[in-house]
Amino acid sequence: MRPALRAEGLSHRHGEFRLEVERLEVCPGEILAVLGPSGSGKTTLLRLLAGLLRPDGGRVEGGRAAYLPQTPPLLRRSVLENAAFGLRLRGVARREAWRRAEALLARVGLAEKARQPAHRLSGGEAVRLALARTLLVEPEVLLLDEPTASLDPANAAQVEALLREAAQEGRAVVLATHDLFQAKRLAQRVVFLYLGRVVEEGEAGRFFQSPKDPRSRAFLEGRLP
Repeated sequence: MRPALRAEGLSHRHGEFRLEVERLEVCPGEILAVLGPSGSGKTTLLRLLAGLLRPDGGRVEGGRAAYLPQTPPLLRRSVLENAAFGLRLRGVARREAWRRAEALLARVGLAEKARQPAHRLSGGEAVRLALARTLLVEPEVLLLDEPTASLDPANAAQVEALLREAAQEGRAVVLATHDLFQAKRLAQRVVFLYLGRVVEEGEAGRFFQSPKDPRSRAFLEGRLP
């Protein structure tokens, strides 16, 4: 299967930190979890894959990618206008954009709040709105940075269900997370970053059951500094 996104020879320096990724691929319909302790380069990698940072070396190829940060920005407009914003930027007529947005808001459980100001939403509702706005523009690759980090279990479960649906629809999903249980629930493959390097990559079940690298094992056991 042709990858939805491919990175080769990727490098980026920020101060004393340097990220180097020799090769990374994610296929349509796949959920790839990016794991690693804080400061390992997860966010930097996602921003490079999204084209929000310019690499010092290497290249990223593939389909249209959309990046969702941990705290997604919302416009000071209604929930409906926020959801339809990406479509309007692409020239979709307002009535059609709103029709599509209303359908997806119903799917993410926000139909009853479509006309209220977006800033009144809870944290979990705001993430679901941002995800709906992203899905409406039909990206081929979703890049998500800790999307459920500040959410309660019920809201986190709703977001995870949306990510599963996105993968089932053929989108590639790259998920940076500190939640190992979430990675176990969602991911088919895992990339483990440490100090800006890919230490281990492979099938998720095998990674969690029998990691090859001692640093991976130490991370899973909470012993990695």
